[in-house]
Amino acid sequence: MKRFTSVGVSVFAIAVAAAGWELVAVYGSFPPKLFPGLGAIAQALVRVAGDGVLLAAAEATLVRLVAGFAIAAVIGVLVGILMGRYQWLEDMLLPVVSFFNPIPGVAYAPLFVLWFGLGDFAVILLVGLNSCLPIIVNVWTGTKAVKPIWLRCAQVMGARDREIFWRIILPAALPDIFTGLRIGLSNAWRILIAVEMLMAVSRGLGWMIFGAQEFLNTDIMLATIAVIGVIGIGLEWLFARLERGTVVRWGMMNP
Repeated sequence: MKRFTSVGVSVFAIAVAAAGWELVAVYGSFPPKLFPGLGAIAQALVRVAGDGVLLAAAEATLVRLVAGFAIAAVIGVLVGILMGRYQWLEDMLLPVVSFFNPIPGVAYAPLFVLWFGLGDFAVILLVGLNSCLPIIVNVWTGTKAVKPIWLRCAQVMGARDREIFWRIILPAALPDIFTGLRIGLSNAWRILIAVEMLMAVSRGLGWMIFGAQEFLNTDIMLATIAVIGVIGIGLEWLFARLERGTVVRWGMMNP
């Protein structure tokens, strides 16, 4: 019953937002070219989806997302665990991570263009950097939070370092690892759309928004934004399902 109530509230909120948008489009002071109604946006969405432009752009964006996030996940989890396990490495890297983590990823875009040129390579590296930092912070936090008494008990019982890592440290830090990956994926998705509008990529959802702006195709811009939102919700849903099937199911994280 609670689930149906939550869905009903969400549907009602969306309906209210759609009605408000339509009222502004019809009775507002904006011209239809700059503030199209939902019907015009839906027509633009069908048009770009039908000619294959939207599918090709979404595919290119998702390929960059997977590549950049994979780099960030591997480096972020590895560095975060090592920082949590070795004090000297934490002392060396934590100030660097703390300095760069609050800086918006877009700020690095001009430098990456100068260093790596235009195109996909620079975009993927920038996405990886921006999503790697929160992963490092969360994984490091989870690794440091492992209770020392657990480690001492395992050592007293003769467990070796490898067994301590796989049986105690990794399971205890897993909820924080998932949290870091979730935040990193969200950061990767946001920065990717932004840099696609700034860097010269052949295609992509950000590229579609930038191109539509050049020709004042506001309906295409808004249709692309809607697709970005839907894909973002889909990524969040997939990650939530993964969490529920693992750490939540195992009683390591509250649902």
